[in-house]
Amino acid sequence: MLSRAKRKIIFYSKDLILILCGVLSAGFGLGSFLLPNGFIDGGVTGISLLVSTISGIPLSVLIVLINIPFLIIGYKNVNKSFAIRSLFSICALSLVVAFVHYPIITHDKLFISAFGGFFLGIGIGLSMRGGAVIDGTELLAIYLSKKIGMTIGDIILIFNIIIFSVAIYFLSVEVALYAILTYLAASKTVDYIITGIEEYTGIYIFSDKSEEIRQVLTMDLGQGVTIYTGRRGYTPYGSVPPNVDIVFTVITRLELSKLKQAVELIDPQAFLVMHSIKDTKGGMLKKRGHF
Repeated sequence: MLSRAKRKIIFYSKDLILILCGVLSAGFGLGSFLLPNGFIDGGVTGISLLVSTISGIPLSVLIVLINIPFLIIGYKNVNKSFAIRSLFSICALSLVVAFVHYPIITHDKLFISAFGGFFLGIGIGLSMRGGAVIDGTELLAIYLSKKIGMTIGDIILIFNIIIFSVAIYFLSVEVALYAILTYLAASKTVDYIITGIEEYTGIYIFSDKSEEIRQVLTMDLGQGVTIYTGRRGYTPYGSVPPNVDIVFTVITRLELSKLKQAVELIDPQAFLVMHSIKDTKGGMLKKRGHF
């Protein structure tokens, strides 16, 4: 059994590896696609690219300077440890942009937008998996959502609309439109990295053969389950609703088809209610990673 100190070292080491891989991937997206072709993205990275294009100030300097106010907000209002990790990851990205020379992959504008955003999104996602950000937009969005009641997604969207509007004025409509494609590619990639192919699904199973289903799920499929005692709602007038056992389990999308087949073999009339779950802690689950 590992001691608590050793477990912490393992966790911190995994986080560091994720952050460094994220920084290198984001650097690749910037150095091989976006920077050589004058493209921008959304968020603080987009502001840095826009200011660098207009003013000629090195991007490596702007990445740190423009993120500092967001990091201060995160340090005071979100989480100090998260802000410190984010400062490390942003400084690391700045150094990578300044000193690592990536090859220019393509000059095709569509490929630049798609793959520049893709690798940038991988970088942002991996850094978040490591407990940090390389773009301070999320920190500002978290802070403002508590103050004005808007969702984090809406705030980030408004923030990026402003950036793309400024890009239209200073650069061109074409550059702004490609920037939107870059942002969409990056945001979708971030979603995939964070939730992954193993996004969790919670399933409630209503069946008269709940005990058989429980045994198959636990013994054959190796799933953890919880049994709820409920009462049926639809009964003849005047009769007492009978009790029913409700089987609840959490699985990944990869396992969903196998579970549905197993339940259908036992009870084709079973009623299944499914909903997405962002993350879980503990229990009999294969974790995607730790934050």
